[in-house]
Order: sequence, then structure tokens, then C-alpha cells
Amino acid sequence: MITGPCSLDTSVAMRLLVGAPESQYQRALLFLAEQRSANEAVHVSDQVLAEAYFALQSFYKIPKADALEILLQFTRGSGVVATPLAIEILGRPKLATAKPGFVDLLIHGESQARGHSLVTFEKAAKKLPATVVL
Repeated sequence: MITGPCSLDTSVAMRLLVGAPESQYQRALLFLAEQRSANEAVHVSDQVLAEAYFALQSFYKIPKADALEILLQFTRGSGVVATPLAIEILGRPKLATAKPGFVDLLIHGESQARGHSLVTFEKAAKKLPATVVL
């Protein structure tokens, strides 16, 4: 157990998401349970969620919609603390077919939170506020 809040990296998040390798999955589950029973926050960053999203699709061959559902359930039901932005985006209907997609929306949301305009070549982003498409 760790005293105080902690953040998971992608390697731990992936074990929790896919349940493998079994020994690491069990260690990650135990760690999460210990932290939760001590009322210590276990955070997962937008960057970790984005990397996990791509890993689920590319390495584990999980379809986009299923990968997004796995991440949604992870942020809602596992006891980890995700950012309000990630939770809001993951909860959007038809996210798997949305343009811009999950990661682009995370990037845009972070830009907005900082009070910045987003500059991109992604044409689908033109409908987002404070976005300039070059």
C-alpha cells in the first residue's frame, strides 16, 4: 500500500483491463483493493487511457467500440479516479464512430482547460470550439 494518492501507469492499467498475465493482474487487483480500503485515491491519467485505448485495439485486437466500453467500465466501476474530461468523453453515445474521436477529444479538452486554442490539421476538428484547422 502507498500512503497518499497515486497514479497508475499504462502497464498496471492494462493488467486490470485485460486480466493478464494472471500473476500481475492479481497483484494489481490486490494493490487497488488495498488502496481503496485505505481510502487512498488511485488515479488514471488521460494519457494512460489514450495509450490503453490504442493497446487494446492494436495489441489485443479488440474492436474500437469494445475498447471504449472497456475503458468506460474501468473508469466507472473499478475504483480508479479518472479526470472529469475522460469520464465525460467516454460516456458520449456513438463515440466509436465520432469524428473527432476519443483521443482527439481528450487533446482538445485539455487545450480548452488550459484556455488555449487548438491548432490542427484534422479537418473533423473544425466543429470544435476554439480550434483552428490549418
